[in-house]
Amino acid sequence: MKNITISSILFALVFMLAACGGETETTTDEAQDEMQEEAMAADDGVRTIEIVGTDDMKYKVASAEDGLVTGDASGEMMLLEGIEVSPGEEIRITLRTESSLPASAMSHNMVLLSMDADVDAFARASIQASDNNYIAAEYEEWVLASTDMLGGGETDTITITAPEETGEYDYICSFPGHYSGGMQGKLIVSE
Repeated sequence: MKNITISSILFALVFMLAACGGETETTTDEAQDEMQEEAMAADDGVRTIEIVGTDDMKYKVASAEDGLVTGDASGEMMLLEGIEVSPGEEIRITLRTESSLPASAMSHNMVLLSMDADVDAFARASIQASDNNYIAAEYEEWVLASTDMLGGGETDTITITAPEETGEYDYICSFPGHYSGGMQGKLIVSE
């Protein structure tokens, strides 16, 4: 009988601690804050593009929305090959990595480069820059915008003002092997 009483008391204490802890409230507050930020972002008139980085080293989107250049579909996602924008247009890009691999083996970012950038040189040099989100310090002047390096389940959002000069600007994932594996596209600035 004594063991049942101690077990019952321990169970009750664990249950009370779990029920009374502030963790749920904090999580709820954080979720509400995030929802409010998303709602405000949706109301500010800035086009938002949600991109997924996948284990097959590709940028993908859920649908072929206006202004997106898409390729073959695999599963529910379409390959993202380019983003069409007007000069000076502000866009918001949300990148999410979907992977069950450890971040050291599979992470993604999106680095938008200037039109005069040597993409191959940037990608080769950036492979060695793990301490700087795989962005080579000697070529940082070519970077117009970039997300953080993201492991599986992580998300980052950046807002970009498109260059005024029309033309094509490369964006790549600078994680080792991803650019050469095809994780790249074009920001197409046209009137």
